[in-house]
Amino acid sequence: MPDRTIHRARLSRREALLFEAGIKLGAIFHQYLGTPVARRTAVTLARAIEAAVLLQPFVVEARVRIRPGRGGPVGPGRFGYRYLTAEMLEVSVSLRDGPVRVEARLGHRAELRYPLMSVHRISSEGGRRPGSR
Repeated sequence: MPDRTIHRARLSRREALLFEAGIKLGAIFHQYLGTPVARRTAVTLARAIEAAVLLQPFVVEARVRIRPGRGGPVGPGRFGYRYLTAEMLEVSVSLRDGPVRVEARLGHRAELRYPLMSVHRISSEGGRRPGSR
């Protein structure tokens, strides 16, 4: 049964988790783009993003990969660095509410020239179809 303290609409666990997954990926995308990043700091920044997302409701796993080589040119001089761009991000989040689990991803699609967020997998423990009441 859905948690009525969160959503006013009658949502299944599946629907609520799909909504939450979109919020998590959208927040990562809009909150962190523009952050200074270099090859030597990319892993640290990725772990910090993961740790922040894991604090949020329903999140059971977060994986962030930053590929700084996909960014634009590094600025000149000793203070040169890149800033985080959509092309650099590869993100996967897994959320769980009871028996329902949702995995969603964010990744740049070169052929679309767009950072696409997508639902990768929906599963339910116990053999029930996700979303059934």
